[in-house]
Amino acid sequence: MADFNTMRRTATAAGQGAVYDEGLRAYMNKVYGLMTTGMLVTGATAWGLGQAMVGPGNQLTAFGQTMLQTPLKWVIMFLPLVMVFAFGAALRRLSVQGATTLFYAFAMAMGASLSWIFLRYTGVSIATTFVATAAGFAALSLFGYTTTRDLSAMGRFLMMGLIGLLVLMIVNIFVQSPGVQFAISAAGVLIFSGLTAYDTQNIKNTYLELANSDSDFLGKSAIMGALTLYLDFLNLFMFLLNFMGQRE
Repeated sequence: MADFNTMRRTATAAGQGAVYDEGLRAYMNKVYGLMTTGMLVTGATAWGLGQAMVGPGNQLTAFGQTMLQTPLKWVIMFLPLVMVFAFGAALRRLSVQGATTLFYAFAMAMGASLSWIFLRYTGVSIATTFVATAAGFAALSLFGYTTTRDLSAMGRFLMMGLIGLLVLMIVNIFVQSPGVQFAISAAGVLIFSGLTAYDTQNIKNTYLELANSDSDFLGKSAIMGALTLYLDFLNLFMFLLNFMGQRE
């Protein structure tokens, strides 16, 4: 009887493991799918607006002057920041479909705020940096997903580093030091590389803790995970662009 009970518990645990593995795979696929679609929306918006802002002879069009030389530029610059803070507050009240729509709206707003990179950097260097970012992000996210090492301590250290980085960026707005800017870019690449691995592991652990929750809750959790990885990717791309980007 003891052997039978042991075998039954083992079979039950194995069955639960298979269910969790299948559910985890579907959950992570949803997270990466949302994140990838968000990046495509951002890239398409940035490229389209960037092309519309420049006319013959690399002169700003009327649309470009409106985007960059009127108070509208401040709205475009700060709208994504407002939206990302509002996202967390609104998530509980929204349906999964509503939260998904808000995520894509945020991705579009972010694309508008980044459209200037097509005026400052060559298209080739932007594409090259994007490919390098994608390759590095994939490797780091895979590490975070597969490693058995607990990255919680590293995550706390990286968050402190991120706060320090933000302070340094604010200081450099007034100092305008090329040396400080180089240090900011280097630190940014390191911090968001580490955060990519940490956040991936955290998203995985979140599912394992909440796997028995209702589908609506898990759907919103996947959207939040996609937003987190989206921001990691985008920040990693922008800091790498400071190194690899060739100026127009």
